Amino acid sequence: MFYFLSEFDAQFSVLNVFRYITFRTGGATITALFFVFLFGRPIIRALKIRQGTGQPIREDGPEGHLLSKKGTPTMGGLMILAGLIVSTLLWANLSNPYVWIILGVTVGFGLVGLYDDYLKVSKTSHAGFGGKARLAIETVIAATAAIMVMRVGLEPSFATSLALPFLKDFLIDLGIFFIPFAVLVIVGSGNAVNLTDGLDGLAIVPVMIAAASFGMISYLSGNEVFSDYLQIHFVRGTGEIAIICGAVLGAGLGFLWFNAPPAAIFMGDTGSLALGGMLGAIAVATKHEIVLAIIGGIFVAEAVSVIIQVVAFRLTGKRVFLMAPIHHHFEKMGWTEPQVVIRFWIIAVVLAIIGLSTLKLR
Repeated sequence: MFYFLSEFDAQFSVLNVFRYITFRTGGATITALFFVFLFGRPIIRALKIRQGTGQPIREDGPEGHLLSKKGTPTMGGLMILAGLIVSTLLWANLSNPYVWIILGVTVGFGLVGLYDDYLKVSKTSHAGFGGKARLAIETVIAATAAIMVMRVGLEPSFATSLALPFLKDFLIDLGIFFIPFAVLVIVGSGNAVNLTDGLDGLAIVPVMIAAASFGMISYLSGNEVFSDYLQIHFVRGTGEIAIICGAVLGAGLGFLWFNAPPAAIFMGDTGSLALGGMLGAIAVATKHEIVLAIIGGIFVAEAVSVIIQVVAFRLTGKRVFLMAPIHHHFEKMGWTEPQVVIRFWIIAVVLAIIGLSTLKLR
């Protein structure tokens, strides 16, 4: 909305500042942050009254979880999504198709997560949305986004191509197989973040780190001068995605204020699925799908640990980890919750640095 004020810069030259993505990204970050600060407490009170006993806690989890987290309301992703959406609509160029593609995936996955949270709370059970039905809906949303990304691309061969980090000119044209690949990235990212969301602050900070990293990536990829200098693939229009990433950073900081141990609210599937799907969609749009696996290495490790645990138990009857996802394994080993969370944050920062280094090492 504010972007269109720049059209009047001939009359008021100061309005030209709204043309700059960097300025609007900063504005989106601050707006989302204050939105969550302003409405966070009323949202928590409303959810607490509505949910009563809060999110069901796994009884087989690490010692102390059932007692310390019982009664905490979930669906905290609502405050993140509200801040993100309001801030994006205010600061982004709404004529940019990538803005609507990313928002579409975010809201779509968020609604799936919201329904899942609602079922868990209303039934006071972990049995939420059926797994197959949930994956089917997520697949439809992701496939729609992938098709739209292909149509927005200027060159069909480039729109369906996979770019590899560290290789500046090498592209793999996936053709029609780009759609299932993009679906795998988006759906996989959404569910990986969902699995990570098991401890206070564990998921939101790596999400913010990844969002900040992809804010930089999208800005550079969408700038012809910078992309040429760094020898990364120029994707016209993706610079505007930086505003969404800035909004995620601001909303995430606001949420972390309430989610810091002991958490006053949980993100729930509402937030984790939405933010994970959003990161996957951004990676697909900017042609940095492989880099997402590096920057989001924490999410990958969480998802892989669950897969390994399930497969190993079905084949051998034995467990590889003391408990999956892997953050619970470390708790079972004796790490305290703050130790697990902070150490995972440190790893997320290191992985982000490695991922961003691929922009220059080519």
